[in-house]
Amino acid sequence: MTSSTTFPLADPDLADRLAVRLALVEERLRDAVANVDPLADDASRHLVNAGGKRLRPLLTLLAAELGDGSRREVVDAAVVVELTHLATLYHDDVMDSAPLRRGAPAAHEVWGNSVAILTGDLLFARASATVAGLGPDAVRIQAATFERLCLGQLHETVGPRPEDDRVAHYLQVLADKTASLIATSARFGAMFAGCRPDVVATVTGFGEKIGVAFQLADDVIDLTSDGDVTGKTPGTDLRERVPTMPALLLRARAALEGSSDEDRRLVALLDGDLSSDDDLAAAVAALRVHPVVADTRARAVALAQAAVRELDPLPAGPVKDALVSFADALVDRAA
Repeated sequence: MTSSTTFPLADPDLADRLAVRLALVEERLRDAVANVDPLADDASRHLVNAGGKRLRPLLTLLAAELGDGSRREVVDAAVVVELTHLATLYHDDVMDSAPLRRGAPAAHEVWGNSVAILTGDLLFARASATVAGLGPDAVRIQAATFERLCLGQLHETVGPRPEDDRVAHYLQVLADKTASLIATSARFGAMFAGCRPDVVATVTGFGEKIGVAFQLADDVIDLTSDGDVTGKTPGTDLRERVPTMPALLLRARAALEGSSDEDRRLVALLDGDLSSDDDLAAAVAALRVHPVVADTRARAVALAQAAVRELDPLPAGPVKDALVSFADALVDRAA
């Protein structure tokens, strides 16, 4: 596959088609964030210029190959999902106090929280303008997706109720905050390529499951990478008390009767002051070698396998193979 994409494809014709259309999406994306106001223009271009894997538009284009992927509406839909994703990043980084995004200073570090939030709102507006051209069904799907994105962030911020299962709560947060848009990316691709409703439903289910697997893999990467993969400081979520699956699994183990001293000591370390880089690095180093990280990785792999099984009704061929490779690539990052 070309350098424009993120995983290898066996079929060179499919690879070439996707590369050409991804380049068009990139061009359209830069046009979509342009603004006559200099501040709005600089802030809106900030994350686009920082790059990124463009996983969501890639999935839209790939799912569209199950029908007529050359339709103009497919590229428009791919632009919509990436604009929506970029908008959420501006908001997420403010709420998580993340200093870096894609290896560059987060927008709020450059312009402050208010400008970052308003820039995210501007990108949501541009996504809305683009999706309006795709018809009322697309608008309704986009609105429902946006609602889930907001609910996911809300429930992450507020946290579970005392009677809630914390792991189940977290998985629902991931489903809403991450998987909803990935599912819509696949859905839009098949839908605007003219696929049958059953095909659209199949790739939507695939996207929902692979979206949760993707975030679980990120939870592992946040602890095991040096920051080059995510563009974020390792352990940022620990410092900001943002729940992740390894930390939740650790707390569940430590709460059990007869839990080990090691588990309880590590929970105390995570609950301590992680404001200094040295203390954060110590917490990350201790957690990354704990069995809960391998458990989280196994959960990501199992969900990716379940996503692949969703594809069983699709006919064999290069597109189905590529979707399987897509699922594998998302979780292989955490290997």
